[in-house]
Amino acid sequence: MSMMPSRRQFLTTLSLAGVAGLVGTPPAPAAEGSLETTTVRFINAPAICIAPQFVAEELLRAEGFTDIRYVEVSRPGSSEPLARGEIDFELNVGWTWLPVIDAGGPITVLAGVMVGCYELFAKEGIRGITDLKGKSVGAQAAGATRLGLPTLLAASVGLDPATDIQWVTDPSVKPLELFMQGKIDAFLGFPPEPQELRARHIGHVIVNTAVDRPWSQYFCCVLAGNREYVKKHPVATKRVLRAILKATDVCAAEPTRAAQRLVDYGVTERYDYALQTLREIAYDKWREYDAEDTIRFYALRMREAGFIKSSPQKIIADGTDWRFLNELKRELKA
Repeated sequence: MSMMPSRRQFLTTLSLAGVAGLVGTPPAPAAEGSLETTTVRFINAPAICIAPQFVAEELLRAEGFTDIRYVEVSRPGSSEPLARGEIDFELNVGWTWLPVIDAGGPITVLAGVMVGCYELFAKEGIRGITDLKGKSVGAQAAGATRLGLPTLLAASVGLDPATDIQWVTDPSVKPLELFMQGKIDAFLGFPPEPQELRARHIGHVIVNTAVDRPWSQYFCCVLAGNREYVKKHPVATKRVLRAILKATDVCAAEPTRAAQRLVDYGVTERYDYALQTLREIAYDKWREYDAEDTIRFYALRMREAGFIKSSPQKIIADGTDWRFLNELKRELKA
């Protein structure tokens, strides 16, 4: 479903176009050749942290795309829409893609984008992950996106994720509300959930992936593409990645304008939550951090926890392609 811009969105777009000048928007090099397609589809999900997907729209138009879609899917946060070809690219946490790649699924990871989307909140008396043994931990949605990180956190301190923790992941029971009511012991949240919990002074943070090692040393969200799209449309793929990386720079350089873009697009109603998120998440690390190291890190831990069977080397060989990123790092003088 494509979103038609309102007058307010149009004015915001003009502002963002000015911000884009801060990071540079030169025409795509002629040596790249012509776009194989002018259509690109992203997921339309109410997740503040994936702001670059929305901020990138005008940058994508500057790259020659005329049909830019934000698609509603049945299971946002899962790997299924991208693997099935319902969308062409998606920003999501790195560990989400690994089981699909392990199973031979058609997903190609292209670049790391930002660091630090998740926070694990707990009630009084729980000071660390080891204290979660025998406790209930909630996440608003099941699947690799939410359940993957807390189980990796648990395994990292010697807990058995399958038996030592009671997981509450059924969205119909609203785990966030259960935590707010004191009915479960901990909750893993990503924006705007941590912002809401802090505003209500509920719980305290025992893990913040933006600042706590080792998680803060690796990308949280990475950009992945449908393998068939990447294979058939290499010029389009590079231009999509260029637009996303420049949009990431915009998020870092001008969070106030990027936050307004999220409100205008209906990603969130709370400008204050959006602005807080954009200021807290590290959108300035894509030049500094190594995306392959991130995939290796999570693949090793997921293999140790029994989530995947493939070695990190096989995951990287089968499910990543860094050539576009490497070219753009040189081009953008990263």
